Amino acid sequence: MTCGGGRNHRLALDGGVLIKDNHIAVAGSLTAAIGRAKSQVPTLVKVQVECDTMDQVREAVEAGADSLLLDNMEPDTMREAVAIVDGRIPLEASGGITFETIRAKAESGVNFISTSKITQSAPAVDIGLDEATG
Repeated sequence: MTCGGGRNHRLALDGGVLIKDNHIAVAGSLTAAIGRAKSQVPTLVKVQVECDTMDQVREAVEAGADSLLLDNMEPDTMREAVAIVDGRIPLEASGGITFETIRAKAESGVNFISTSKITQSAPAVDIGLDEATG
């Protein structure tokens, strides 16, 4: 991946916070989840919010999210999110990223595109350590 010009989100799970639907449900609201996360992490740790609606996009920006992950959105919807955010924070397209969809999603104006295809589609290698007897 690195040889192809890609970069990781973070080096370990504690390198950033990703707020998802279940976190919002437990916190009571998206705004509360962002506030709670920001109050408990170091200043330089970024808080990203996974959004699948324009209402979430608006609320996350107003509540102080550092970036948004636009989850499974069509390119036209992502263009709407790009217009709403208006360059205030980075936007990342995720979900449904394939060779067939990546160009249109990139052309929506997002800053980043992420995909799990690199790891999920890689074939497993069967490695064994067998002791020879005899």
